[in-house]
Parts: sequence; C-alpha cells; structure tokens
Amino acid sequence: MTRRIPLDVPLIIGHRGAPGYRPEHTASSYRLAFAMGADAVEPDVVATSDGVLVIRHENEISGTTDVADRPEFVDRRTTKRIDGVPLTGWFTEDFTWAELATLRCRERLPALRPGSAGFDDIEPILRLTDLLELVAESSAEHGRELGVVLEIKHATFFAGIGHDLAALAERDLRAAGWASGEHPLWLESFEQSVLTDLRTRGVHGEYVYLLEAEGAPADLVARDGASAATYADALTPAGLDALTGVVDGISVDKQILLRDSGPQLVAQAHAGNLAVFTWTCRPENAFLDRRFRTGAGAAFGDYRAEWAALAATGVDGVFADHPDLGVDVFQRA
Repeated sequence: MTRRIPLDVPLIIGHRGAPGYRPEHTASSYRLAFAMGADAVEPDVVATSDGVLVIRHENEISGTTDVADRPEFVDRRTTKRIDGVPLTGWFTEDFTWAELATLRCRERLPALRPGSAGFDDIEPILRLTDLLELVAESSAEHGRELGVVLEIKHATFFAGIGHDLAALAERDLRAAGWASGEHPLWLESFEQSVLTDLRTRGVHGEYVYLLEAEGAPADLVARDGASAATYADALTPAGLDALTGVVDGISVDKQILLRDSGPQLVAQAHAGNLAVFTWTCRPENAFLDRRFRTGAGAAFGDYRAEWAALAATGVDGVFADHPDLGVDVFQRA
C-alpha cells in the first residue's frame, strides 16, 4: 500500500475518535483524537430512511444515544435480524435525518468509562459530510494532512431494504472532495462486495478488508448460504493470495496477531503487498488478552506489553480508543 503522507509505523487510527475520553463518534471525540496525535480517525456509516449516511457503529442506536428516553419515538422500538443476529431496539433506517438530528450521543460503556459518560446528552449525531468537514478543519488547525478510515456497515442488509451504501458513500465523498485521491482515505468493510463496488465507482483510496477471528461475511452468506467461505479461509496463504490485487490491505482482530502465528500472517500479507491493520487497542483489563491483565474491569492492565507484542508483528496500522496512549507506545516501539 502506498501512503500519501509520511507517517511513523504503524498508522495511529482514532477508533471512533477518542472514545476512551468522549462518547464515540462525536465531534469532540474526533477533534480530541487529532489533538492527541492520531494520523486518521475511523467513522462507521449507516443510513437513515431518507438516504443520509450517519456516523454510528451500528444501525441500532439505543446504546449510544438518548433515543430510548424520547417518548416521541417509543413506537419505533422493534426487533430485526441484522447479519443473521436478532436485535431489539431503535434503528437508523426507521428515522429521517431530521429526526435523528434531535438525538444526543451517550457513552456506550458508562460503567467502564465514567469519565466519558460525563459528556452524555450534549452532542448530536454526525453525518458523514459533517465528519469530512471536521477533518479538513483539523488538518488546517494542526498543520498536517489527516486521514479517514471509512467503514461501511451492514451493506448487504441495507441493500435488502433499498439502500445502496456504496452509492451513498460515493455521493458524499465526491461532494466533499474526498473521492479522487485528494486526501488520505481508506475504505473498509467486513463485506468485500461493497469495497469492490466502491472501487468500480472510481472512488480513490486504499481498500481494506476487515476480518473477524471467526464466522463468515454477511455478503457471502447471503449468496452462498452454509457453504460460504469464512473469514478464516481468507487468512490462509491461499486466501491471502486471492486478495492480492483485489484489496490493498486487511484489518484483523488483535487476537489473531497475538497468536504464535501472528508474525507469520503479517509477513505473508506483506509478501502479497497487503498492509495489515489491527483492532482494537484498549488499555482496560476488560479488553486485554488474559496474559496482560493485572486486575479487572476498568483499571488499566499491562497494555504496553500487549501493544508491544502487536508492534513486534510488523503491523502497519492500529485502531486505538485512547489515541494518546497509542502514539506513545507504538511510535516508541
């Protein structure tokens, strides 16, 4: 993968902004990530009923907004099956953008991150267009070109209800001047088909295939059923060979890299000119590999040792909830 800007290795990506300190996907979370030294930030996009791309980790929003406390929306609560998983709550596709704009964001993990929860119910949901404008402003403020790692969520599900996320993403990226290689842009998804669609549409960027530690991609399951190729298949030497020239990189669950075979996987990917990202670097014991826990819950464990082990694999980019800690550890590793 050819980088547009000179960066230390690995790339430090503010995962949903800086959610270790502010509610995820809020303007203050993104601005803080850049102030802490992140090279790029990662927004996730889903669609509204009127085709607006909004930044939420999932289309179900009860855990990250005040929607459940809004009496005018009580009748929107429903149960759906998203990528094979039944979920009950409130979903972005059942709201117009004007309605969603009235909601306020909340910390997803208030028990683990009470400091972040102290900023609940202050900031509105962002659209993709809002985020792209914010990144441009932050680049000017910090005097360096900042990037976006754009994740397209649940593309097959949304296609089934009439929303083409590739077309919507292309629309917003072109309108903001981000589709022709003007700025550092990575496009990622757990579904390879939407990445192929975006590339076919001429959206310039680096394409990254997200890979879980288990399971199968929703687009392949929709097409092939029980015989669908799994994420594990993509991580084999043959699977990596098949991705060469199709995508520019892969992004894997950190547990995959923390296995004994992690360095070999990175080396195999690099041999095929594939970059390797990993997610998610979080310092709390609740999220660390058991080998690096020094307590329980919200207390920070030996995150430095875990992240040093990730750096030793030769990984090219890391997603961090606390970008300042990521910069400190990975740029010294």
